[in-house]
Amino acid sequence: MFGLSTGLTILLLFSILAALTFEFINGFHDTANAVATVIYTKSLKPRTAVIWSGIWNFLGVYLGGLAVAMGIINLLPLEILVDQNTYHTMAMIFALILTAVFWNLGTWYFGIPCSSSHTLLGSIFGVGIAFMFINVDGSVALNWKKVIDAGLSLLISPIFGFGLTMLLMTIFKRIVKRKKFFDEPEKDKKPPFWIRGILVLTCTSVSYSHGSNDGQKGVGLIMIILISLAPTFFAIDSSKNISNMYGNVQAIDTYLNKINANTINAEEQAKLMQIKTDVKDIRQVIEESEAKDEITPKKRFEVRKDIIMISKNCDKLLSKHSNYMQLGLTEIENSKLKSNLKELRSFTEFAPWWVILMVSASLGLGTMIGWKRIVVTIGEKIGKSHLSYAQGASAEMVAASTIGVSTMLGLPVSTTHVLSSGIAGSMVSQGGLKNLQYKTVKNILIAWVVTIPVTVVLSCGIFLGLYWILN
Repeated sequence: MFGLSTGLTILLLFSILAALTFEFINGFHDTANAVATVIYTKSLKPRTAVIWSGIWNFLGVYLGGLAVAMGIINLLPLEILVDQNTYHTMAMIFALILTAVFWNLGTWYFGIPCSSSHTLLGSIFGVGIAFMFINVDGSVALNWKKVIDAGLSLLISPIFGFGLTMLLMTIFKRIVKRKKFFDEPEKDKKPPFWIRGILVLTCTSVSYSHGSNDGQKGVGLIMIILISLAPTFFAIDSSKNISNMYGNVQAIDTYLNKINANTINAEEQAKLMQIKTDVKDIRQVIEESEAKDEITPKKRFEVRKDIIMISKNCDKLLSKHSNYMQLGLTEIENSKLKSNLKELRSFTEFAPWWVILMVSASLGLGTMIGWKRIVVTIGEKIGKSHLSYAQGASAEMVAASTIGVSTMLGLPVSTTHVLSSGIAGSMVSQGGLKNLQYKTVKNILIAWVVTIPVTVVLSCGIFLGLYWILN
């Protein structure tokens, strides 16, 4: 399979299955984020709600793009993906997956809403640190910008969820005149049709947003596995026309040659020379290939590395000199340079349709199973009062919009914490801080604070332990 030995093929299949298990657990762990409000307001029956949510989670993964998936891949040091040591690869894969699965499963068992995003981020961070330990020459470094961006998005999003839900509840109280909207659901009685419509719509929005963000994390995880174990097939997108890549690097080289080296410092000049070297290497690989519309399998990983470094260094150069005229470029040349860089990145920022389909199915199926523990926490244990229609709608509207914006920006965000904090905000707006159940809130906050440190240490330890055993 993919030109691998029997042993590596078994490892690949097992790793993919384990990654799908992570996404399956993610599904039933995070189901409550979408269905708790429609269940506790009796807008939908539990079975109908989880099936409906599962379908929209599936669609969210399948149609939601790949920005977050690529962000997950880019969190790892580039060197760990280009490392051809099988033992390093095995240690990395098992450290990532075992940490993510164990922590998600443990917090689900105790009914604690915990972030799969925090879990995966901590796992990747830990593996990156461990890989730095075994490369003592200092040549390996984490992609700190990506780590900081992802960390900030995970830190800030719950605060946004809390504050914006309180604001939205205040707006609702001023513009919605029907008191029924702010009432607790009547026992064994469905809400009015217009309220049901609002809550089903917000449930659908959160489900789709969750799939488009959290589902991409599974896609990113499987792509890390495929790139590491089968680079000749997955280092670059073989379905794209290689002649287009050649045209992109030629165009990039042309525009870079127009940059006035006298306007940039010595460090930037060195970066510019490195970009030109990488561009030259790609052109040479394509020109030396027997078939001009493909790249020799052994060279695909090298080309991937060159593309990533070209993109990284060009972005740094262009972002530092936002006034492109100072570089000696016209507006049209600057625009075309960025366009060609974007097209060149598309050769590395991809995922096969079957990977997206498998992750979609896993998340969708997971959503339909194991949902009750977290739903009870969300619906009954955050606030002292029963969830009202307005609270459910406001929390889910804020969650869906926050997750949607994060997905467009390519940032992982915690669906669990955005919605949990939104529910808390709605409870405070309804009855003040005394309306919160502090024991539950404390448990959620503790999980929020300790998830990343625990998963960093756990994944780092698993990686180093496996590395020592295998070597």
